[in-house]
Amino acid sequence: MILTVTINPLVEQRFTYRKISFKIQNRNGKLKLAAGGKGINVSRQLNKLNIQNIALTFAGGKYGKLFRDLISKEGIAFSLINTNSETRICSVIIDSEKSKLSYFFGENQVVTPEETVKFISKMEKMIQNCEIVIFSGSSPCKETDIIFPAGINLAAKYDKISICDTYGDHLADCYSAAPKIVHNNVDEVTKSLQVKLENEGDKINYLNGLYNKGIKQVFLTDGENKTYASNFDFHYSATVPKINTLDPTGSGDAFVAGIAYGWNKKITFVEQIKFASALGSINAKTSDVCNVSREEANKLIETVEVKSVGKKIKILNDTPN
Repeated sequence: MILTVTINPLVEQRFTYRKISFKIQNRNGKLKLAAGGKGINVSRQLNKLNIQNIALTFAGGKYGKLFRDLISKEGIAFSLINTNSETRICSVIIDSEKSKLSYFFGENQVVTPEETVKFISKMEKMIQNCEIVIFSGSSPCKETDIIFPAGINLAAKYDKISICDTYGDHLADCYSAAPKIVHNNVDEVTKSLQVKLENEGDKINYLNGLYNKGIKQVFLTDGENKTYASNFDFHYSATVPKINTLDPTGSGDAFVAGIAYGWNKKITFVEQIKFASALGSINAKTSDVCNVSREEANKLIETVEVKSVGKKIKILNDTPN
């Protein structure tokens, strides 16, 4: 069982128009509603890969009720901590003629200290009953900044694999808690930590810095540019297939689902990189979020080129165990 933890969920409403003009009223937009948030996206993609999982998140207000309905209809198993404040919403406006999308996010949810304590208590119980726990997405407020570091420590306490994919003010604390695995994109790291990742040397130093904190595997993605990854102190680069990008939203979440899939199926580190990269790339080709099939990913895997960078090994059994 895989547990995904999302502390900043949302209700996403997508309006698709044949053509958009800001000079006139735009009518008859096709509406699609979906539950969102990075961990929810990961759960959706894991479901698509037939990997058993459950999502832990917050929900509150009238949009929280809608969130519950939407996530239930999708067949995503979940557990909730109720909040007094409203679940946030996001509107996505799609111009199908220009293949252009615009995102408009509402205010973050306000979570109380008491609600945070309840969340951590439930999270501890759920961590004990899973093999892998994934901490995904941003923190909505100061009160929730402690949740991911606390969860990472609990995963270590109960000898579970922890995967962290977050950003913002709490990122440094999450790193200090030393999750087993970290994923970030370059933009998230540079903005959250005010560090430079301009060339290969900068990125290798970043990987080494996290290894020195006790983090065993790191994946650093950068859109269509090379991905850099580390397995202990061995480094790799991966050339991502060139695609016609429509909407990269959720590509990082599909990538994380691929990492978790690799651990669940006990495939090698290089195979993990290839499979995760294929999921992320295919996701970016469509406006659909984290709905990539294993068959689609397998077709693209062989186009992902992975190379060793720096120190090399002749034989290494890096199958997850």
